[in-house]
Amino acid sequence: MELVGTQTIAAPRQKVWAALFDPAVLKQCIPGCESIESAGENQLTAKVTLRVGPVKASFSGRVTLSDLVPPESCTLSGEGQGGVAGFAKGSAKVHLAEQGPAATLLTYEAKADVGGKLAQLGGRLIDSTARKLAGEFFASFGNIVAPEIAAPAAAEAAIAAEAAPTAAQGWFARLAAAVKKWFGRLFGTSTAVMVVAGGLLVPTCCLDGSHAHQLSAESLGPICVAR
Repeated sequence: MELVGTQTIAAPRQKVWAALFDPAVLKQCIPGCESIESAGENQLTAKVTLRVGPVKASFSGRVTLSDLVPPESCTLSGEGQGGVAGFAKGSAKVHLAEQGPAATLLTYEAKADVGGKLAQLGGRLIDSTARKLAGEFFASFGNIVAPEIAAPAAAEAAIAAEAAPTAAQGWFARLAAAVKKWFGRLFGTSTAVMVVAGGLLVPTCCLDGSHAHQLSAESLGPICVAR
């Protein structure tokens, strides 16, 4: 089977390239990976436990990085033995293209093959599982290489949430001023103050009757005695 996909990573190409050779990063990305260790230059040994349909097996094997063109492309090849479950082997050609100073487009072309009990499960199940695992690997890889992108986004959301009430309060104050001006023209300033304060600016906590509030004409706003 053949798999093709892309993943945009919010990190410089050199950082993405270095992560491809980092066992700690790969361990977090490979689905079901229990251990991964360096076994020499550009070689790793790994133990992975996976479930393919009704078959669950632990694979022990080796991963090799070859065809290196830093920091542009390389090939990851692996083969693992799963005992009575059979074997799995495959390779992925990975290409990294710069998308500006802080973004990288990762493209991969992968091939995979299985034998033993796994091969008896049917091509459709094997194909869908392989696509799912490849998608999980590269999605996790992108999130791990560029985790700082999520933090600013969360911070911006929090700032926006805090700013929203302030904006609403500013709009409400302008409305109250306009109503006060209109009532002032009709009934006088003191009446307008009381109408606006009593009818528009009563705090939400005072509307349920659980406690009272006092009005301040000087500040054109309520003073909640429960605060």
